Amino acid sequence: MRIFVDCDPGIDDALALAYLAARPDIEITGVGSVFGNNSVDITTDNALRLMELYGRPSVPVARGAQRPLVQPPSFAESVHGANGLGGVETPAPQGTFFHESAAELLVRSARSAPGEIDVLALGPLTNLALALGLEPRLPKLVRRVVVMGGAVRAPGNVTPWAEANIDNDPEAAEVVFAAGFDLTLVALDVTMRTTASAAWLDELKAIEGDRARMTSAFLDCYVDWYTGVFGTRQCAMHDPLAAAVLLDPDLVTAAVDVPIRVELKGEYTRGQTIADLRPNADAFADRPGVRLATEVNGEVFFARMLDALR
Repeated sequence: MRIFVDCDPGIDDALALAYLAARPDIEITGVGSVFGNNSVDITTDNALRLMELYGRPSVPVARGAQRPLVQPPSFAESVHGANGLGGVETPAPQGTFFHESAAELLVRSARSAPGEIDVLALGPLTNLALALGLEPRLPKLVRRVVVMGGAVRAPGNVTPWAEANIDNDPEAAEVVFAAGFDLTLVALDVTMRTTASAAWLDELKAIEGDRARMTSAFLDCYVDWYTGVFGTRQCAMHDPLAAAVLLDPDLVTAAVDVPIRVELKGEYTRGQTIADLRPNADAFADRPGVRLATEVNGEVFFARMLDALR
């Protein structure tokens, strides 16, 4: 399997990259950075550091969009720390980012291997929207896309209605959902119900080796923040769950195929992901469907996540 990862590392992005990098049968064709959890300068630097930490130093890292298509950027330092990795210091990267932008690298990769590359999108969808501007045939050139983002039947996490990645660039998300990709959406509907328990976190902390030790340290800051959300020591595993779904679609045990729109104008609902779930739905008849995951096998996912970090 060949995968292009578009992300804004980010603590849970780090775990997703660890999950992918641990699989010798997976070729990561490129990593595109984007603003989101932190500025694009920080997320690009983190992508380089993480690819080296997790044993994939030759993967090209391309710097992506530094702001949304329309609105000002916003960052999540309170969740991920000022350096995006929970304040944990990692070795400075030996390499540097690629000469092309993330959108350009994605387009070139897709053109060079039509129908072979899967895209995993873990941050705001700005790079994908820009790539569509460069290459409108992109939905036919990539094999499939898995997006971590949105909240359809669940509350948002930055507003009552909106999830962070979509809220960070609603216009870009609207472009991507309308484009016609073979697209699976891993939304808060499942990620907020797939949480790492205290027992799982303790098991991770007990694993020997730099990879597991550093990853566990990243999570300390993240868990502290989520403990305030859940009231117990646990954390949501948004991005690694999306990575696992890309590698093994059978982890999704229930899904619906629905068109998705993004609210762009609402005073209180801007960034909301809207699906017409009525049995006689026709409101979005002009738009392709998206596979919305509604149930996942969390037990299998968490076991595989530990295996990846051993």
